[in-house]
Amino acid sequence: MIIGNKNFPCGTHVMAIINLTPDSFFAGSRQTADSALFAAERAIEEGAEVLDIGAQSTRPGYTEVSAEEEISRFIGPLTQIKKRFDIPVSVDTYFSLSARAALDAGADMINDVWGLTHDDDMASAIASYGASVCIMHNARTPLSGDIWPQIEGFLRRSAALAESAGIGKDRICLDGGIGFAKSRGQNFELLNNYERLASLGYPLLLGVSRKSMFGGLPEERLALTVEATRLACEKGVLFVRVHDVKENVAAIRGAGK
Repeated sequence: MIIGNKNFPCGTHVMAIINLTPDSFFAGSRQTADSALFAAERAIEEGAEVLDIGAQSTRPGYTEVSAEEEISRFIGPLTQIKKRFDIPVSVDTYFSLSARAALDAGADMINDVWGLTHDDDMASAIASYGASVCIMHNARTPLSGDIWPQIEGFLRRSAALAESAGIGKDRICLDGGIGFAKSRGQNFELLNNYERLASLGYPLLLGVSRKSMFGGLPEERLALTVEATRLACEKGVLFVRVHDVKENVAAIRGAGK
């Protein structure tokens, strides 16, 4: 997959979360405009190959903020990071207005938790910049019954939408959306069989870092997150999106990926 000017080969690569939301579920990950540059520097030093900037929490029960508020949160840190570091940067948003502002400021990828379905202009906005996209599965109501046709059908349709808008196939990756519209049991079913999504023909991103499916408090979920990263390596997942770069990089190296 290509993000920015970098081609990511097979293997598992770490995408570091740079969290600019004051209400994220994991308090330890919250950054301010002033601290984001230092968080980015530390992530890169610890082995992150992509940074993912988020300016809107999507935790369960979150209160949505506007695209304008998102932009006000991420535009300064994004500009500083792109000026200082030569690393691909993704911005986590489902608003095309935010996406265009991010791409204008140098972002290389949009990470859309609604898989291009929330905003009708999103696919064309990304395509117009020649940018990359991560398409995540989501749903308005919790899944029931067999989850696989629902997840695969959504991702297949969204990927087709991306390509028809002009986004290159080599600039698309898919995320099964663990933690979104799924029960705890469904989350584990998806995680344990994640390689099934590879049949759709695109590289995969896994985002389970410190999520509630692991139980306990967010501060207590690092070890299980690292286990999930080891599993991702076995299943050929291209990216793991994590809060804790050092520990997850070590897990990947230990797996020989």
